[in-house]
Amino acid sequence: MNRTLAEGAIILAPRGRDSAIARAMLEEGGLEAEVASDLPALAAMVARGCGYAILTEEALRGADLRELTAVLAQQAEWSDLPFIVLTERGGGLERNPGAVRLLEALGNVTFLERPFHPTTLLSLARAARRARLRQYEARNRLEDIHAGQERLKLAIAAGGLGAWTLDMTTTTLHVEPDTKAQFGRTADEPFDYLDLLAAIHPDDRDDTVAGVRRALADGSDYRAEVRCLWRDGSLHWLQVDGRVERSPAGRPVRVVGVSHEITDRRVIELRQRALLSLSDRLREAPDTEAMSFEAAAILGSTLGVSRAGYGITDPVAETITIERDWGMPGIPTLAGVLHFRDYGSYIENLKRGELVAFADARTDPRTATTSSALEAIDARAVVNLPLTERGTFSALLYLTNRQPRIWTKDDLTFVRDVADRTQAAIERRRAEDALAQLAETLERQVAERTRERDRTWQNSQDMLAILSDDGIILSINPAWTKILGWTAEEIVGRSHLVFGHPDEVPANETAREETLAAPLRQYENRFRHKDGSYRWIAWVATLEGDRIYASGRHITAEREAHADLERAQDQLRQAQKMEAVGQLTGGLAHDFNNLLTAISGSLELIQARIKQGRINDVDRYIGMAQQGAKRAAALTHRLLAFSRRQTLDPRATDINRLIASFEELLQRSVGPSIELVIVRDEALWTTLVDPNQLENAVLNLCINARDAMPDGGRITIETGNTALDATAARRKDMAPGQYITLSVTDTGSGMTPATIARAFDPFFTTKPLGEGTGLGLSMIYGFVHQSGGQVRITSEIGHGTTMRLYLPRSDEVASADLEDQVAPDAIGASSGKTVLVVDDEPDVRALVVDTLADLGHSVLEAGDGPSALTLLHSTDVIDLMITDVGLPKGMNGRQVADAARLARPDLKILFITGYAENAAVGNGHLDPGMHILTKPFGMDVLSARIQQLTAS
Repeated sequence: MNRTLAEGAIILAPRGRDSAIARAMLEEGGLEAEVASDLPALAAMVARGCGYAILTEEALRGADLRELTAVLAQQAEWSDLPFIVLTERGGGLERNPGAVRLLEALGNVTFLERPFHPTTLLSLARAARRARLRQYEARNRLEDIHAGQERLKLAIAAGGLGAWTLDMTTTTLHVEPDTKAQFGRTADEPFDYLDLLAAIHPDDRDDTVAGVRRALADGSDYRAEVRCLWRDGSLHWLQVDGRVERSPAGRPVRVVGVSHEITDRRVIELRQRALLSLSDRLREAPDTEAMSFEAAAILGSTLGVSRAGYGITDPVAETITIERDWGMPGIPTLAGVLHFRDYGSYIENLKRGELVAFADARTDPRTATTSSALEAIDARAVVNLPLTERGTFSALLYLTNRQPRIWTKDDLTFVRDVADRTQAAIERRRAEDALAQLAETLERQVAERTRERDRTWQNSQDMLAILSDDGIILSINPAWTKILGWTAEEIVGRSHLVFGHPDEVPANETAREETLAAPLRQYENRFRHKDGSYRWIAWVATLEGDRIYASGRHITAEREAHADLERAQDQLRQAQKMEAVGQLTGGLAHDFNNLLTAISGSLELIQARIKQGRINDVDRYIGMAQQGAKRAAALTHRLLAFSRRQTLDPRATDINRLIASFEELLQRSVGPSIELVIVRDEALWTTLVDPNQLENAVLNLCINARDAMPDGGRITIETGNTALDATAARRKDMAPGQYITLSVTDTGSGMTPATIARAFDPFFTTKPLGEGTGLGLSMIYGFVHQSGGQVRITSEIGHGTTMRLYLPRSDEVASADLEDQVAPDAIGASSGKTVLVVDDEPDVRALVVDTLADLGHSVLEAGDGPSALTLLHSTDVIDLMITDVGLPKGMNGRQVADAARLARPDLKILFITGYAENAAVGNGHLDPGMHILTKPFGMDVLSARIQQLTAS
């Protein structure tokens, strides 16, 4: 049966209306039920899953039950489907012999004799349902146990663990295939306790047996790290952990545990200890020959090879001279002169600087014919690492092994590491010896060099120096003392790194190494003056033989001049910023002067016409003044959007639905020559945004796109979801997270990089004079940033432009209605309310009061917060409070509203404000019953909003 959680009953009662009556009884008792038409249908429904079955005896009498019993036979171990059989001759077996057949066929059967009371049937049905639910619980527990076992197996396998059990009564070892693999055995090979002991390294075998006996004796957990020898001769480390299980009598019954290969870790630990020991031995060795022997001894003992050594090579004679080498007990030394050709052809590889490693001389093509000679010197497996000096093959580090051995990548890396450290230590020791010799003969060398110097050396204003190829200063000219204050005696014989700035030591050393390969050109660094300060020096250098000839020019003054230049450039950038501010304010003043001229001129003409009695033109001048006021409001709105101080009404918004609501407007706006394509992501997330502002932004973008395609084209509006990780968000100057994208793409003329860089600047426009304010994109930029998003432009000249808006994802459900404005004619009569108006601007307060009076409302007035609170704490009925946000005398509008809500929790509040102060909107969110209206607003808009708030 399938995995079901069904609790309902299946009813099979073919006579008359028995099925319908039984179903009605169950449903009246709050139980679910389905009716089966016949026995095959019942079997199919049981197979699909059910809680229990109710059958009548006549439905089963003489019927073929094989199909039903086959379904029941397939039940899981936890399942025993309950049956309630309605009989006519009693429910007991002694009164109804036919019940025996049903018990055998159905199993879990309860008999109910008819006629019966409905409560009896309901009682049995509920009992059957409870029994079925307990079966489901048992199934869940079994599944949890099975899942836990599978997870345990998976965890053991994923952790590289091998499970094992040792039965102490029979000394029988039970192991998993992974455990066999850790001991070098295949899954199908037998592997008992004796095989396990045989696989352990002989040196660890006794300790292993003793550890097991100790754990059995004192009951402690067994834990050991042992070496294991595989049949191919390779050595592996295993960590073995076991726990003793005892009988109730305290006798050890079995040991259960896991094993884990730790070869890599042990090898790393051994080699790290070897490298630390190598450093100590190299430092303490009396000479370079002893240093070479110590390195060979470290390599040989750590890798467990037969022999390790170091020799000086002659690539022309193709020989190696060995003074001393390290070997395992019984392995003779190779001291003396050996000819490479006697042992194979691999000398050609060594001459090319290639490492030579072969696992078996008998099978390597370079040594197959000379393998007997190699075996005679216990070198069936070999590693030869050539060492070069000034590009010439000059020495060889070698390892030999009596038996075949596969050299791993880690083995060869370790050999190279030891070789590099040893060679560096030897070269350093030689340099120190040379420096000691130089110090002993310093007076003679100074005299010789003094004779070599000419007037240029003595009189040069640049710092001239001769260094050894390892960076030791051998000679300097007098300019060093003049520039740095040090005498020649204080400088010569010391490393150039001593005088460099500590932060530049790696770079200075890199510059020296580059000079060994090619002339150094214009490298600048800081050198320490004797007084502790630093001077900037520009160097050029070249290598001749084993000497570096360097010339340094003192450029501290130039660097300071460069710093002064950077400061001047910073000042210039600041001046440019101020110029941009001037451009912003100048453009604003220009546009507002035009608008104020239209408004004030119209008002003056209205006043003049009224005095003259000529009122025919008054309506036209009134319209001109109103139009100028609307344009001024729009300009202010765009500036607030650019500055991210506009008042927003963010709501959970479905952008797909928003675009669909004004798609027709967009098409009319772009014209018939433009193809408008909408590509919607049907799984688009919700975003928290002001839908009206977003609608204006999309309309602006489409109009800009239209203007970029004077000969027609295509505009594509596309929505989508995107998730930005830390790297992607940083590139877009955003916070990581999930965003909704809204893209507007045109096929127009495109934008240059310079235009893209200034596209969001206020008053910047590429349109002819008088055809654009230059605030459209800056308004969009400010609005999107205020909404927590970002705007990005991608464009290519001649191929079009894409404006992509990123808006943060919201977990809120999108509102079904995109508009919250209620048309005035849809609002019922709402006069007779009492409204409190709080505004410190008398003219604005007077306009609001007059509007309320025209609507038939009673008005209370206050010019500041404390006065408003006095009225709010009175017993007067107040239905609505209209308040400015910015108020004098220590309380802003939001604080007044919060205080009002304490006394009048249901008071409706309308904020009127010029921009979105944080105190009012609370970071973009208003409390329920609070609304906001942006200044400037028309009196018709104010009237509609007041009617809307007072109607409910």
